[in-house]
Amino acid sequence: MMKEDHFSRYSRQIFIEEIGLEGQKKIKASKVLVIGAGGLGSPVIQYLAAAGIGTLGVADFDLVELHNLNRQIIHTENRVGLSKVKSTETFVKELNHQVKLIGIEEKINDGNAEELLSQYDIIVDGSDNFSTRYLVNDTCVKLKKTLIYGSILGFSGQVSVFNHKGSKNLRDLFPDPPFDEDIPDCDSLGVLGALPGIIGSMMALQTLKIITDLPVSLNQLTLVDTLDWRFQTIDF
Repeated sequence: MMKEDHFSRYSRQIFIEEIGLEGQKKIKASKVLVIGAGGLGSPVIQYLAAAGIGTLGVADFDLVELHNLNRQIIHTENRVGLSKVKSTETFVKELNHQVKLIGIEEKINDGNAEELLSQYDIIVDGSDNFSTRYLVNDTCVKLKKTLIYGSILGFSGQVSVFNHKGSKNLRDLFPDPPFDEDIPDCDSLGVLGALPGIIGSMMALQTLKIITDLPVSLNQLTLVDTLDWRFQTIDF
């Protein structure tokens, strides 16, 4: 695209005094890894790509299934059965061809976590199990990477920024992970599709604020109860 088209695409961000041209340059130069292209990852990917993130990594090893579509809004009916990474690549290319999308069709594990995460500035965790969340958290601590954390269930969600400029991390809040089989999940209890849209959008916004050097609350967990419409913050 021509330079004037680039300005036009991002003008509503550039017009914000706290972002401006310099902030947009920082967004374009940034490298963000999103773990999971599901309920949380979908809105994160959508809004980071729309904002003009320079390099966007997406790690997921699942296939698109029909029951995903109530909340995983970057996937479509005609991509059911396709890998979520391939589906994401199609979505991002159609939304913003300027974004360099790096698809990672692998499960994050002890053997590859450090190598994969080391290539990015900020990690956004949209995974759906505690073993992955704690592995990602511990790897971010080791590599001194900022981690954007979110979780959802039913009508409730959580958001936090971990390990940013020496701030606290997941283990400071919850020292040990529970057993995954003891924890209810969306497969068993369900989730209303708009909830991950809310929480994922909050995660994307925190990511963009960090990239553009805007202030974010640290050592704080935000609790969102959309059934009773209550927002609460817990310091830790």
